[in-house]
Amino acid sequence: MSENNLAIQVDDLTVAYHQKPVLWDIDLQIPKGVLMAIVGPNGAGKSTLLKTILNIINPLAGTILIHGTDFFHQKKNIAYVPQRSSVDWDFPTTVLDVVLMGTYGRLGWLKRPGKNEKRAAWEALQKVGLQDFAHRQISQLSGGQQQRVFLARALVQQAEIYFLDEPFQGVDATTEQSIIVLLKELQQQGKTVIVVHHDLDTVSEYYNWVTLLNVRVIDSGPVSKVFTTQNLKLTYGNKHSFDYLIGSHD
Repeated sequence: MSENNLAIQVDDLTVAYHQKPVLWDIDLQIPKGVLMAIVGPNGAGKSTLLKTILNIINPLAGTILIHGTDFFHQKKNIAYVPQRSSVDWDFPTTVLDVVLMGTYGRLGWLKRPGKNEKRAAWEALQKVGLQDFAHRQISQLSGGQQQRVFLARALVQQAEIYFLDEPFQGVDATTEQSIIVLLKELQQQGKTVIVVHHDLDTVSEYYNWVTLLNVRVIDSGPVSKVFTTQNLKLTYGNKHSFDYLIGSHD
């Protein structure tokens, strides 16, 4: 694969906590413009991989290139939606203010959001169906609404690459569908979207690219080629049953 076509290139990446490897010798190439799921069991290193690419966690070894250069040259082109459980939802701020925070990266911290930024924030809230909640405290929202606020914040960043860590966790089916529609729209605009995902039933419906991870990369590529019963057994072990996949993905 040509380097010019890569959104992310990871080579020989190892991450350890207290000398125990969480990610081991990761090699990964993610093309531009894919909607990709990172799939694997609990403790596989899925969130750690995202946070290492995002320079939140320092690796023990290895290199990461984003659009052919390092994170610091690309951080304005990156948006991140963290796990909802990692956010302090009691922080006293409104929905609109949270979304406006997404404009700070391009404005710089010394400039205040102006009319253009506020218009973009309102448009993002409309896209996620939360315009009527703009002045409500984020602590007063449901879990699904909170998740959509962070998605709106990511949308106003006008990024090239979007990282989402378990965006469907704890949301209802309607919210999940509205989120995946937005993610597919981003992909259609040529954006790269990378999602830590846990529901195997929806992988082939939602994504066109998948990375199977369990400390090591088991396989990565188009869903039609990689998301097979054999690869899932290698990823999760034989204790799981993947009979429902046989016939459609083998």
